[in-house]
Amino acid sequence: MERRKLGADGLTVSAVGLGCMGMSGGYGAVDRADCVTTIRRAVDLGVTLLDTADFYGGGENERLVGEAVRGRRADVVIATRGGVRSEVPGGPPRIVDGSPTYLRQACDASLARLGVDHVDVYYLGRADPRVPIEDSVGALAQLRTAGKIRHIGLSEVSAEVLRRAHAVQPISVLESEYSLWERHIEAEILPAARDLGVGLVAHSPLGKGFLTGTLPSPEHFGEGDQRRNHPRLQGDNFRHNQRMVTQARPIAQELGVPLSRLALAWLLSRGDDVVPIPGSRSLGHLHSNVAAAEIRLTERHIRLLEESFQPGRVAGSRHPAHRRAAGVDKDG
Repeated sequence: MERRKLGADGLTVSAVGLGCMGMSGGYGAVDRADCVTTIRRAVDLGVTLLDTADFYGGGENERLVGEAVRGRRADVVIATRGGVRSEVPGGPPRIVDGSPTYLRQACDASLARLGVDHVDVYYLGRADPRVPIEDSVGALAQLRTAGKIRHIGLSEVSAEVLRRAHAVQPISVLESEYSLWERHIEAEILPAARDLGVGLVAHSPLGKGFLTGTLPSPEHFGEGDQRRNHPRLQGDNFRHNQRMVTQARPIAQELGVPLSRLALAWLLSRGDDVVPIPGSRSLGHLHSNVAAAEIRLTERHIRLLEESFQPGRVAGSRHPAHRRAAGVDKDG
């Protein structure tokens, strides 16, 4: 597996990482044993970056990752995050809390669930509008000095916030949504990250599974699948967006690859400072996603893809209304 350097302080990871959120029920019921097997197989294939969070499954996702890498800690880069908490234990993450006191508590709790003495990347899950970003990042710097984290990351922040944070402490990596159908970071955020030497981890690189071309209709999502509430995956928005996926099919057919692999190959072509973290809950999906690192797209392929997925053509907000209302997420 190709390796990519993120940031200026020695963080090196596999070109394709593994997003673990869906292994704790975000997309419906899962088999825990199968997920452990998938994580371990990912490591066998050379995947080093494992992405989790303290609010995935109420902390269960961190326990899952910790179990899966037991005995192989030196082979992986564990990334987790704090700064978003629930109103009740195990509830949905609805309160942004970037206070130094909470971040210290959250990090200690993550280490305990993971069963490790440090995490390689610790993200501020969201910037807290009530707490200066300088204070939140200062707390993360203290955690690094204490040996509890190795690299500081930020998640879903603006270019302005990223610059302010980096002026306080070097930020190794920014995690933002980035894919063929979500390219909002290209205008200001990605250029700012590159100006500062900050690497990019692209979450939701397959558009919640939509870019795989395997979701037949809005009725596909079962109970417990949070995509049922996603604006881009409902009704007329789904059907409108599906036409863009259809336009990309001939390119995938020409290359002899699944649409999912094509979408990941496009992201990998955006620069060697970009690392996608597709979620894979089965061995089949895992093997296909990892193989994206072997594809080299031509300029013609890239142009055709970007013509099909022009910014502004996607119908629907990128976040459900309840998350925007709670202040956890905002569009753009």
